[in-house]
Amino acid sequence: MSGKPPAIFLMGPTAAGKTDLAIELTKVLPCELISVDSALVYRGLDIGSAKPSKEILAAYPHRLIDIRDPAESYSAAQFRADALEAMADITARGKIPLLVGGTMLYYKALIEGLADMPAADAAVRAELEAQAEALGLAELHRQLAEVDPESAARIHPNDPQRLIRALEVYRVSGESMTAHRQRQFAESSGADAGAGGHLPYTVASLAIAPADRHILHKRIALRFSQMLEQGFVDEVRSLRARSDLHAGLPSIRAVGYRQVWDYLDGKLTENEMRERGIIATRQLAKRQFTWLRGWPDVHWLDSLACDNLSRTLKYLGAVSILS
Repeated sequence: MSGKPPAIFLMGPTAAGKTDLAIELTKVLPCELISVDSALVYRGLDIGSAKPSKEILAAYPHRLIDIRDPAESYSAAQFRADALEAMADITARGKIPLLVGGTMLYYKALIEGLADMPAADAAVRAELEAQAEALGLAELHRQLAEVDPESAARIHPNDPQRLIRALEVYRVSGESMTAHRQRQFAESSGADAGAGGHLPYTVASLAIAPADRHILHKRIALRFSQMLEQGFVDEVRSLRARSDLHAGLPSIRAVGYRQVWDYLDGKLTENEMRERGIIATRQLAKRQFTWLRGWPDVHWLDSLACDNLSRTLKYLGAVSILS
């Protein structure tokens, strides 16, 4: 084992059972939990984000949950800074940081750092948003493919936030987002984490998911229906009652929330909202699997196995995370 302190990443698609396994691990290991989820950072986004209950959070605290108002933005760079601070505090007290969640961009930012991108330009962004409204996202994706094919291949054609940001970077700086990242990686290779280089931890990467993808799809559909039964629509209705929230915010664009918002706007019927919410969640899971397939040295667990705790402990011992 290297001289670096240990850390555990527990990744996987939505509805795979990450939180349950993380809690089981904290019962037998000196771990403290850090949430890696772009929706859980927001206060008031509880039901639709599958946020652990208040009782669970009281018994098993998670860092980086409920740290932002939904009117605010929260970037991967902000996550990286917050996570590194939390990990350092946990490590200083002799505990192991256990990072659990499915926002793969956050994990990547933590491991690799982030390129220094140009600041947002309100005028350019407004122009791109107007183009998206008038011409559609497919046109923006086509434009991005011309100037930054690598980013176009990585960004889903229906992801307005990331499409607009990638085009904004190019229009503001004259360089593609890919070029910025490649230069940053070259400059920071071998640097410490504070400079955006390698993470100063010995990391064990775990991923949990049902071996049968159809089972995950059934879980996603069941969970979305349960969310609706638990009052998801009323939760979004309360958010809509706020004058400072709108459909363009990152919090409201979260999977599930944007479909219920459209339903309350009268753009979708209840059945359409349910169907599109389930489809969007499946698409999210597919993107998460894509990330994970390229993740180095990841140890897979089957959600349906009855011995995942013992399998995890055996793996952590084998990679010298446990002393």
